[in-house]
Amino acid sequence: MKLKHDLHLAYCTNIHRGETWAETLAALQEYTLAVRDRVCPGKPYAIGLRLSDLASRELSQPAVLLKFRRWLDRNNCYIFTINGFPYGRFHGQRVKEQVYRPDWTSDERVNYTNRLFDLLAELLPPGVEGSVSTLPGSFKEFITTDEQRRAIRANIFRCIEHIARVSTLTGRRLHLGLEPEPLGLLESTEETLGFFDRLRAEHPNDSRMAEFLGVNYDTCHLAVEFENPAESLARLRRHCIKISKLHLSSALKVRSTPDALAALASFADDTYLHQVVARAADGKLTRYKDLDIALAGPKSPAEEWRIHFHIPLHSLPTDWLDNTTDHLLGVLDVLQADPHLCSHLEMETYTWEVMPPELKSRSVVEQLASEYKWCLDALRVRGLAD
Repeated sequence: MKLKHDLHLAYCTNIHRGETWAETLAALQEYTLAVRDRVCPGKPYAIGLRLSDLASRELSQPAVLLKFRRWLDRNNCYIFTINGFPYGRFHGQRVKEQVYRPDWTSDERVNYTNRLFDLLAELLPPGVEGSVSTLPGSFKEFITTDEQRRAIRANIFRCIEHIARVSTLTGRRLHLGLEPEPLGLLESTEETLGFFDRLRAEHPNDSRMAEFLGVNYDTCHLAVEFENPAESLARLRRHCIKISKLHLSSALKVRSTPDALAALASFADDTYLHQVVARAADGKLTRYKDLDIALAGPKSPAEEWRIHFHIPLHSLPTDWLDNTTDHLLGVLDVLQADPHLCSHLEMETYTWEVMPPELKSRSVVEQLASEYKWCLDALRVRGLAD
């Protein structure tokens, strides 16, 4: 939906199953329209689209794309952003670190992302920018050589060149957002700044990077890294890095007491990777690849754990489990001070299927409607929504 200051808000449809285009459209028909009817009846409704590689190929057929454009018009919906992080199947089977494959060392990732921009240019309403979010290069443990790092930078630049061509041909304003994530190749603000420095050094005086490449700032991910939102965003802006999109999401945080860690056990699942960053009393950070690994290791009650498990925005703290809502609200405070920081806001709580029962509403539609209410209330307090 369109908010004040030309902001656009959607939820990311990666919460729903759907790897083929037929499955993706069926989910939009069944769930997304039901959410629209609850939160935005009678008004243009924004969709944060997730397309797998297969779905993007099928949607690229001219007749299929035309039919979808007519579906959007008929249902008073529009697309402004696409989640291009998960390439293949994302629900119902072990995903874990394989969500990073193929990574930016590969032609497959370049071709997929370029295709998403081709589609987005055809779907965008007039006067609305378009963003695609993507993985932060790769998963750290996959990258062992400088040659791989150079390949990642070269392939991302190839994508920038494609975005520039599509933007020129269509008159659209398009940009790619790298999404820092715990244990991703880029996981912190510092690593992200270093990556942009190296890419700029390889392409001096090329202004296209500033226009077409930026960061998708996920409030769950940077909170897990114990970053300060105002400081992180200020550093990115001073470095002239575009904030392509803001992912509005919340992570789990706990004190590593026996009771809290026992409560955490229900969040360990076999589908997604739940990286853990633990901070000791002296400020030292320890990173664990997954929650089960952290739970099996030595523990200190003085530690604070932050877990990459996206929980509903409206979730309240319990006796043992807290959340990182303060980081998310800190980002909205920065947006309040400068509403032109970023026009793309997307709620992303994709973990519906693996959440413990106590965190689920009666249906995914009700959960999403509750997330909209929470988010819109927070935006209204800051003068960013009516």
